Amino acid sequence: MPYFDTASSAPLHPVARQALLAALDEGWADPARLHREGRRAGLLLDAAREAAAEAVGCRPDELTFTPSGTRAVHTGISGALAGRRRVGRHLVVSSVEHSSVLHSAAAHEAEGGSVSEVAVDRSGAVSAAEWAEALRADTALACLQSANHEVGTEQPVAEVAEVCREAGVPLLVDAAQSLGRTPVPGGWSLLVGSAHKWGGPSGVGLLAVRKGVRFAPRGPVDERESGRAAGFENIPAIVAAAASLRAVRAGAEAEAARLRVLVDRIRSRVPELVPDVEVVGDPVRRLPHLVTFSCLYVDGEALLHELDRAGFSVSSGSSCTSSTLTPSHVLRAMGVLSEGNVRVSLPDGTRDEEVDDFLEALPRAVAEVRARLGAPASAAPSPSPAASLVVDALGKRCPIPVIELAKVIGEVPVGGTVTVLSDDEAARLDIPAWCAMREQEYVGEEPAERGSAHVVRRLV
Repeated sequence: MPYFDTASSAPLHPVARQALLAALDEGWADPARLHREGRRAGLLLDAAREAAAEAVGCRPDELTFTPSGTRAVHTGISGALAGRRRVGRHLVVSSVEHSSVLHSAAAHEAEGGSVSEVAVDRSGAVSAAEWAEALRADTALACLQSANHEVGTEQPVAEVAEVCREAGVPLLVDAAQSLGRTPVPGGWSLLVGSAHKWGGPSGVGLLAVRKGVRFAPRGPVDERESGRAAGFENIPAIVAAAASLRAVRAGAEAEAARLRVLVDRIRSRVPELVPDVEVVGDPVRRLPHLVTFSCLYVDGEALLHELDRAGFSVSSGSSCTSSTLTPSHVLRAMGVLSEGNVRVSLPDGTRDEEVDDFLEALPRAVAEVRARLGAPASAAPSPSPAASLVVDALGKRCPIPVIELAKVIGEVPVGGTVTVLSDDEAARLDIPAWCAMREQEYVGEEPAERGSAHVVRRLV
């Protein structure tokens, strides 16, 4: 069964498995102790730190192992903000950062700080010029991902880092999705990563803080890991994480070139095989193994289940999943279609025939879900169109409001309007996206007694 969700968590690398088993025998003691077992454990920890630091491009004493990538993000942001509190309490982030960054930003605001979100374009990338405008005299820290976890778009980290350097603002780079796959971007002041993203064991994150960056750990300070990660180090997992990072980097260039060809095949073939699909993310400046697309008239959760039954494990940033009833903040910020969203992220070693099998199974899965939801094959014109219509989709979730709109658009004349009443948060994104795909005019959103009224004018 092909596993195509490595952006969530990569399968354990064979080198990680070997290193983990070996370290379980040799690295169980307290590395802070002076006895033989402790010294042996300490040597393993030091070697792992040196290997990870070499991969990241920093000094070993600048790198801290944390219990997770999320903890690395929270510790990095809170420590940098606390260390630079005399400068100010302003934080700059992009609107498509990982939720761990946005949760830290929300906590900072709750404590009286201020946050500016830099918008992205339709591909999901920020502009260095707009980033420069967001920086202020009281900006203490800026945060930017190396590449987006949902759509794979690579950010202009080098350009943003130069802008931050000129302004005297440290830049924290979340490299969780790219570390081990693509070269580490330069110019960062703090960098975070997560081992399970590159094939290491879960429960290991890393935080690198350049010398010279003012940093003050928040909360009780532990004597371990420079006071930045409390508790006994999980040495076997750390050793496995460092070993797998080194192994992945060794073959990254060749594997990236091979996977990029497979992803290009998916990007080009999906719109040909499935009608009413929008492939999202930058087609060029992107991670080599990841592609995301959204399907009109499709419930995301139902589509994932259908693909799972067909033998393919994929993920989604769609609003229509069991975990959320609101659109993905990434897709919303990009202004692209969110319904029926599928993220395919290929692990190393993916075979050509596995991608071909996926492309064969996808159209059947989408057709099955659309038929189940009663999606329209086409919008047939009405013999006696009304000047305007109102569609009551209150209480109905994505993608039903869009399906109802598509069913009746042909019943109004060119120039006529359809007003969709909806209390579904996803409608704010998906109805304008449908209009763009169908070359209709989205007039706008108006207040209604319940929910909102989305007005669409028929152009064709």
